[in-house]
Amino acid sequence: MEAGERMEWVRGNGGELLARLSPLVREQSVLLDFSPVERIDAAGLTALVALYREARVAGHRFAVTNATPRVAEILAVVGLDRVLLAESDEKCHRFGPRFARSAA
Repeated sequence: MEAGERMEWVRGNGGELLARLSPLVREQSVLLDFSPVERIDAAGLTALVALYREARVAGHRFAVTNATPRVAEILAVVGLDRVLLAESDEKCHRFGPRFARSAA
């Protein structure tokens, strides 16, 4: 993925995203930069929940930061904002290294 390129967490790419991120969330806490994500659907939400669960089982944290207003609204509608959205960049330093590379 090129810098500045937009992406979507939607049906069809969830399996690839899980395959790439699952090993990482099992090894360390992850703060995923969601600024390139302009759209998410039920499959994308399911992938986020799966990553969150894997991280928790491994004793790590998982959250997203810099969600676009549209994505943040969707997370709020389904109640995942309280679980998945990092509250502020100040809080995020507790996660350790940030995963700033694109997820795709």
